Amino acid sequence: MQLGFVGLGRMGLNMVTRLLNSGDHELVVYNRDTSAIDEAVKLGATGSESITDLVSKLKGPKAVWLMIPAGAPVDESIEELIPILSKGDIIIDGGNSNYKETVARSKALKEHGIDYLDVGTSGGIWGLANGYCMMVGGERGAFDTLSPVLKTLAPVNGYSYMGASGAGHYVKMVHNGIEYGMLQAYAEGFALMEASEYGLDLKNIATLWNQGSVVRSWLLELTEEMLSKNPKLDGIKDFVADSGEGRWTILDSMDKDIPCPVITLSLLQRFESRLDSSFAAKLIAGLRDEFGGHEVKK
Repeated sequence: MQLGFVGLGRMGLNMVTRLLNSGDHELVVYNRDTSAIDEAVKLGATGSESITDLVSKLKGPKAVWLMIPAGAPVDESIEELIPILSKGDIIIDGGNSNYKETVARSKALKEHGIDYLDVGTSGGIWGLANGYCMMVGGERGAFDTLSPVLKTLAPVNGYSYMGASGAGHYVKMVHNGIEYGMLQAYAEGFALMEASEYGLDLKNIATLWNQGSVVRSWLLELTEEMLSKNPKLDGIKDFVADSGEGRWTILDSMDKDIPCPVITLSLLQRFESRLDSSFAAKLIAGLRDEFGGHEVKK
């Protein structure tokens, strides 16, 4: 299949690499940083100077995959694509867009006869070697058209049609919310063992738990690997960012009156990690002294 690909960040370039390595697809690529285009060209892609130039090098019906940051960059790219694409062409958003924005974009593009697929993509930097798990929403016909690309990018049984527009990004949003909770549970458990009186070998425990334990997982395998290289996690600041999906998951749970306390608390713990000094903690400590005469650490 011929595919236009916009966005050659670490994940995007890896996806292009996987597609080119298969020998089954023709890629026309564009990225603001031209050095990434040069890398893709060395692998066999056709470079382009702009999105307009990229589209001009595609044969109809045309498919353009966006692997760019959510929000304004996606809207700007779509606005640029609308006048240069034709009825029956496809735009694919493989990033972590808010599913509500995806639905709105799909409706707007439908007025121009352009199909819009939302592909929730999981796999991170390991996707190049292991394949990407992909959750796809949008028109079923557009999904079928794109299936050769999805089949190459994914491991066996690693992609599936989720439903109408927004479904792919919605399922990926919930996926990431679950990830927040899993990461927090592992973090708390290992922190507890690290503080124990037994001098436990945390890397050895991670290795052990990966051998048939109920809590074995790929995340635990990565924990094992990380601890084998850096047992004390030296040089890693205790600051945890979030990219939005956890927040959206919690807001969706509130809209639907579905309690998600683990995911919610895991996000709040990330917020706490970013505080150099907690005014709230100071207030609690001060009040404990006021009502009970409890010691206040200076």
